[in-house]
Amino acid sequence: MTEKKIDFETVNYFEQPLDEASLKRLLRSAGLKPRDILRSKEPAYREHVGNRDLSDEELIRLMVKYPELIQRPIVAQEGRAVLARPVENLRKLGL
Repeated sequence: MTEKKIDFETVNYFEQPLDEASLKRLLRSAGLKPRDILRSKEPAYREHVGNRDLSDEELIRLMVKYPELIQRPIVAQEGRAVLARPVENLRKLGL
């Protein structure tokens, strides 16, 4: 995005934590389920998620409490969002 000279705002989830409503909105705008953005290699994943059969609501609460569980970057633009891994996903936003 920097290369294309596109203005953007970075939100560091650790400094500006998402609340449940914001995370749900972001997921909806990306068409993703909570499990789609989990970082399964994080120690917090093994500790809090692991092989448990957790509901979407439970996963969202865990991601809010432990933001290291959230894949990043997630790019949002004009009410739509994508998980920008791989970076080619940005094309879905016309970037």
